Amino acid sequence: MQPRDLSAHATYEAGRGIEEVARELGRDPASFVTLSSNENPHGPAPAAVEALREAAETASDYPKAAHADLTDALADRWDVSSGQIWLGNGGDGAIDYLSRAMLDPGDAVLVPKPGFAYYAMSTRFHHGTLDAYVLSKDRDFAQDPDSILGTYDGERIVYLTSPHNPSGTTMSLDAIERLADGTSDRTLVVVDEAYGEFAETDSAVALIEGRKGFDAREDVAVIRTFSKAYGLAGVRLGYAVVPDAWADAYARVNTPFAASELACRAGLAALEDAEHVEMTVESVRWAREHLATRVEAPAWPSEGNFVLFDVGDGAGVASDLQERGVIVRDCTSFGLPGCIRVTCGTESETKRAAEAINAVLDARDPTPDRGDAGGAATDREVNES
Repeated sequence: MQPRDLSAHATYEAGRGIEEVARELGRDPASFVTLSSNENPHGPAPAAVEALREAAETASDYPKAAHADLTDALADRWDVSSGQIWLGNGGDGAIDYLSRAMLDPGDAVLVPKPGFAYYAMSTRFHHGTLDAYVLSKDRDFAQDPDSILGTYDGERIVYLTSPHNPSGTTMSLDAIERLADGTSDRTLVVVDEAYGEFAETDSAVALIEGRKGFDAREDVAVIRTFSKAYGLAGVRLGYAVVPDAWADAYARVNTPFAASELACRAGLAALEDAEHVEMTVESVRWAREHLATRVEAPAWPSEGNFVLFDVGDGAGVASDLQERGVIVRDCTSFGLPGCIRVTCGTESETKRAAEAINAVLDARDPTPDRGDAGGAATDREVNES
């Protein structure tokens, strides 16, 4: 017996971790820093750590009260009804619930290229088909609604990512509205805001609820996560904010107790620790600026907790950096073999990464013309790389 044909299904490639690289190179894990997976370098909120310790004693219980409490807390945070909050096992769990709620077999989904691989994975898991719109390196990964609509062909779901991974570009509410206006009545526009806390753009929840001068919409949903700014990637907790008109579909598509008791308790505590989130966001803004101005390679302005650099040979530079104890993301899996993505670390980690990247680039080519470090890569720089 064999499983169904999965040959068209891609596998998810995560950023490399310290233990993995240290074992491979036969080195002490303490000699490495990892800036490859956009994790929070400051860890989880202290209140969340304490909540996890306390919740461990109730890990034998299903998260009945905790699930409801977290849903209510998030609904209060976004000023929506509790039914509009769909908790999931990470942001990808929420993506799966939207796929279950929206897709019939054979329905098409439009995803960004480059972009988060799980959009396509979830589509295929739920027997959908894929189309892609290109965010061009030559156009600095601009998310232009007219360009996306030029590719759109009636797909059931259109995914946007704001800030976009791996470039860090964002999409304004006006642009998202124009895109949604240009799609059919049966198309859902999903705005993935996994990095939303780091951006200065408004959340697309305003479009769902008809705030900030916009009319309320029933064709937009928003994805959020506790993995980044809240530092809870290891407990797997995310959620979708959906229109009230079809909020009750959640009960028909979610798994029993979609988020664990420990995850819900940690999420509740993290929501209350505003100081930790504010510190994290300020740290990211400093690190983005430091990386963009100190690394001697073209970079794209980012509103995420990472910076994308054009280094000519992403795999080679990433490998050389590992030898120097700095782990970054080779972006070949994103279709950007000339690029690396560097997560914003602590001050010491960020400074070490900038120095190591420059040392590696100098060793590979002591006299390059790498353009102006710290600005968006120009068309000339990109096309020559």
